[in-house]
Amino acid sequence: MKLFIAGLSYKTAPVELRERLAVTPARLRCAGCRLKIGGGLSEAVLLSTCNRVEIYGLADHVNGNIAPLFRHLTGRAQDVEPHLYVHEGDEAVRHLFSVVSGLDSMVIGETEITGQVKHAYQAACEAKLTGRVLNRVFQAALQTAKQIRTRTGIGRGATSAGSVAVELAGKIFGGGLGRQSVMIIGAGKMGEACVRHLARKGARSVLVSNRSFERAQELAAEFGGRAVRLDDKLQALTEADIVVSSTGCPQAILHRAEIEAVMRSRRNRPLVLIDIAVPRDIDADVQFVPNVYLYNIDDLEAIVRENVRHRELELAQCRAIIAQQTAAVMAKLMPVRKEHHDPRIQTNPDWVFSGAAICRG
Repeated sequence: MKLFIAGLSYKTAPVELRERLAVTPARLRCAGCRLKIGGGLSEAVLLSTCNRVEIYGLADHVNGNIAPLFRHLTGRAQDVEPHLYVHEGDEAVRHLFSVVSGLDSMVIGETEITGQVKHAYQAACEAKLTGRVLNRVFQAALQTAKQIRTRTGIGRGATSAGSVAVELAGKIFGGGLGRQSVMIIGAGKMGEACVRHLARKGARSVLVSNRSFERAQELAAEFGGRAVRLDDKLQALTEADIVVSSTGCPQAILHRAEIEAVMRSRRNRPLVLIDIAVPRDIDADVQFVPNVYLYNIDDLEAIVRENVRHRELELAQCRAIIAQQTAAVMAKLMPVRKEHHDPRIQTNPDWVFSGAAICRG
């Protein structure tokens, strides 16, 4: 039996193709069953995220049987072959370990993929699609991801404008954001994404101010917050601790004199202003107001670049851990059986797998 992984990702296929093959988390078990039966696989795990669709399997023969497997995901033929990559044996194990650790992600070291792989594996277990080989490999993969997180700095440092804003605000206020109020001025996509990050960190309340008051009400309702008319933004600033501004206005909407007046009303409590608009919403002179912390999009992107650079420096150590763990799991899956002297083992080490593992959550 041969262990393999076949798939496509953001590196090899456009989003138009990936979305046609995508499988929702609720459908993983059903789609996995179709793959195992229709593809003649003895074991199978299906992984589907916004950036990749991958099939991990065990089969008698791999070559020539890969592209048809993906038809089971949609029920119709898809021209996937030019976009596919296929790995077998230890290369398949190494690929999985890299994926689950975030090394193959669009943002190196991101952690969301670890949970997605775990969910895909659990779904396959629940549908009884896995056996001793994939159980051992996926459990080792999750353990490897844990080692990489604890022994390297690959996941440290925010790598998006929204997450950097959260990181900065957390450092300024300290002790988390549970006591802070967040205000968004301009309910566009970038501002909304930034507030999502802040809300997930437990910000106490959310205020939304926008040119369209109806849109402000809609977004405020999503976060359990309060809509504020744009003309009333200065009064609302006296309540907020963190302000994210992204209006798309052609000129600044907040100036130094206005912020100085706001700070007097606030009794000089710290105020974090995050201006992610281009052209900028907040006049640069605001940065000179005491206890006001002003960041623009260039400040955030500079931090992102530095954090990404630090992550890239950790790659060599991560790959060394993966190489070590790959060798360890392959040694358990493919022991040398000298007593049989079977020539197939010498010419094709993938022929035999052994070892035992149970499927755990």
